[in-house]
Amino acid sequence: MYLLIVFLPLLGSSVAGAFGRFLGSEGTAIMTTTCVSFSSIFSLIAFYEVAPGASACYLRIAPWISSEMFDASWGFLFDSPTVVMLIVVTSVSSLVHPYSIAYMSEDPHSPRFMCYLSIPTLFMPMLVTGDNSLQLFLGWEGVGLASYLLIHFWSTRLQADKAATKAMPVNRVGDFGSAPGISGRFTLFQTVDSSTIFARASAPRNSWISRNMRLNAITLICILLLIGAAGKSAQIGSHTRSPDAMEGPTPVSASIHAATTVTAGVFMIARCSPLFEYPPTALIVITSAGATTSFLAATTGILQNDLKRVIAYSTCSQLGYMIFACGISNYSVSVFHLMNHAFFKALLFLSAGSVIHAMSDEQDMRKMGGLASSFPFTYAMMLMGSLSLIGSPFPTGSYSKDVILELAYTKYTISGNFAFWLGSVSVLFTSYYSFRSLFLTFLVPTNSFGRDILRCHDAPIPMAIPSILLALGSLFVGYLAKSNFWANSPFVLPKNEILAESEFAAPTITELIPIPFSTSGASVAYNVNPVADQFQRAFQSTFGNRLYCFFNKRWFFDQVLNDFLVRSFLRFGYEVSFEALDKGAIEILGPYGISYTFRRLAERISQLQSGSVYHYAFAMLLGSTPFVTFSRMWDSLSSWVDNRLSFILIVSSLYNKIESQDSKSNWRA
Repeated sequence: MYLLIVFLPLLGSSVAGAFGRFLGSEGTAIMTTTCVSFSSIFSLIAFYEVAPGASACYLRIAPWISSEMFDASWGFLFDSPTVVMLIVVTSVSSLVHPYSIAYMSEDPHSPRFMCYLSIPTLFMPMLVTGDNSLQLFLGWEGVGLASYLLIHFWSTRLQADKAATKAMPVNRVGDFGSAPGISGRFTLFQTVDSSTIFARASAPRNSWISRNMRLNAITLICILLLIGAAGKSAQIGSHTRSPDAMEGPTPVSASIHAATTVTAGVFMIARCSPLFEYPPTALIVITSAGATTSFLAATTGILQNDLKRVIAYSTCSQLGYMIFACGISNYSVSVFHLMNHAFFKALLFLSAGSVIHAMSDEQDMRKMGGLASSFPFTYAMMLMGSLSLIGSPFPTGSYSKDVILELAYTKYTISGNFAFWLGSVSVLFTSYYSFRSLFLTFLVPTNSFGRDILRCHDAPIPMAIPSILLALGSLFVGYLAKSNFWANSPFVLPKNEILAESEFAAPTITELIPIPFSTSGASVAYNVNPVADQFQRAFQSTFGNRLYCFFNKRWFFDQVLNDFLVRSFLRFGYEVSFEALDKGAIEILGPYGISYTFRRLAERISQLQSGSVYHYAFAMLLGSTPFVTFSRMWDSLSSWVDNRLSFILIVSSLYNKIESQDSKSNWRA
């Protein structure tokens, strides 16, 4: 049963990819949805068997690589964090698949889409169940490949092509951290087995000295793994690919940004908690990166006009909360927020997809408005998802988001206070852009085309049922899963354990701070957006315009990266790699140079062909004269030349040369 959780999505994707043209759209949809649904059911059974009693299950399938001291086997580990992640991945995917059947019903390439949609549901369980670094890295690369294929599905669209092309280099930048981090773990511990590495993590290690800095080996490994996690989980610097991924179909956005690709980095940090607990420097860097990302993404989302991009930036912001929760050594709370976030974020994306699908693929909120009467069901679903996103009391989001802020406050460190205040201010901006998107889409006077208003319709039944189930998860999963079923799986040092202190010693004002912030954000959005034009004219100034441009242009991250990194690499690739190497040294010294030399030589020889017979006769005379002369003189010279004497002369000369070299070496000695 445990293996079926991993391999059923593989079966569905393989059948859809190999026999999609024979099965058709309905056959591939039934096949992939059935496989993912059974995988979800088996995940629930595995959770019931593993999580309550903390009885981890380990399955060793077969040896993979065995070379002297290096040994890596195919093995699967099912412990509490693993089964929680399996529920998240398979449950959300099993709801996205039937939604996709209705959403992509008119697409002629829907069999290929259903094949691609099952790929992240295959590689993500492989990542979370892997018991060694190589298997984890295999799933790590697989989810990156899946994101590229899904974003690039509509390959004839220029923006989709650019977004997919951008996603791969950003993933490779993250791999520049994760791959050396995994290699460093093997170098330091002489094994790739995760259990062995975690058991030996507490042993003292020698420091490395570089440029007058003492850098601990485990600190360096953890920072490299953080770079890899930042590339996958859209942290600051690598967050630019996440909004661009909205060019793919909406079910792709729900799958990638709710349950699979972007959660891989958070899970890797939680899984490697025995490593991250010992270097305090690495924890400070993680906390700072996560808090900065949550604030940056929240401030960027307040002035975006694309409905899906606003939700994408909210994903980046929530991932920042998960990352800095790991930085304050509360990995179980981080994974808990990951689980809660998956349900309400998938709900938001599917609700946005219902609106976009009915409005002729229009995503600009400024061209919507007044849709609450046409989309009452979708409006209710999106309202529930937004309430859970901002952490309002009682929905799922409040059970984890508020706890993260309380834990950051009771850390009583500079990095903890930094994360607490940035996270609290981010609540204000999150509430603002969440309700701004609701007002612009559903409540303000309509700005839509008449033809779109006449043809629009609420979500059909196949799209409504997954939304209802996700709405139930957005309301009740946080309450049902708040009990501690983690046992000791995410390892935390006793000195870093502050969960009890945050529960009983945190000031009441600290626990209540998110409520006025979220209320203020919603109130500002309600009062400002209906009169946005008048408000903008009232505050018309140079500073106001620059501030608006700064947030609307996403802190100019794209421009800075393009000007200082992308263009430099493109210029280097053209001038050095292409012109100097490919079209230069390699072709001159390679086949092009050889063919060019022989061609020029043939051209020069061909110039000697004048067409006159006496010229050819003269050339034949010049060529035959040396040969005839030497052959005639050989009879007279052969009596004077002895072949054996020539051989002796050559051998003696070589011997004398060797003797002279030996004498010189003896003299130097």
